[in-house]
Amino acid sequence: MGDPLDEITFLGPLITEGDAKRIEQWVKAARQGGARLLCGGKRKGAFYSATLLDNVSPDMQVTATKSSARWPCCTGSDFKDACAMVNDSRYGLQAGVFTRDLHKAFYAWNELEVGGVVVNDAPSVRVDSMPYGGVKDSGLGREGVRWAMESMTEERCCSVARREN
Repeated sequence: MGDPLDEITFLGPLITEGDAKRIEQWVKAARQGGARLLCGGKRKGAFYSATLLDNVSPDMQVTATKSSARWPCCTGSDFKDACAMVNDSRYGLQAGVFTRDLHKAFYAWNELEVGGVVVNDAPSVRVDSMPYGGVKDSGLGREGVRWAMESMTEERCCSVARREN
């Protein structure tokens, strides 16, 4: 965690210290509700460490509300159940699926209601040439070179008809 202008920084601050305190409360409530903290879970001012929680349920605030400071880890009775839990959210930015089974990777690609599926890496990984964005309440449209060009271009049409006198 550190200054976002420093190239070695992996995680910058939230907008305000109040935002970090809010996430701190969500994580605390989730843990009191049975979620298990796998890593992170620490706040310092407006910074909140990258946090991974297991055993979360859809009704927990930490799961039901979008925040880039924590990643709920969906575990189900099987892979299909875990994917259904992801789809049960009103959000759908990106999903990270960690598996050695290509059938599961493609199942996730076909079934998850998200803007993108990243296999065996964090869902925040991106390259400018790939579309990045979400579905549902996670945004409208895509980021990336092509999509930036489209958003800065106004399409127009000029039609000239030939008329004879």
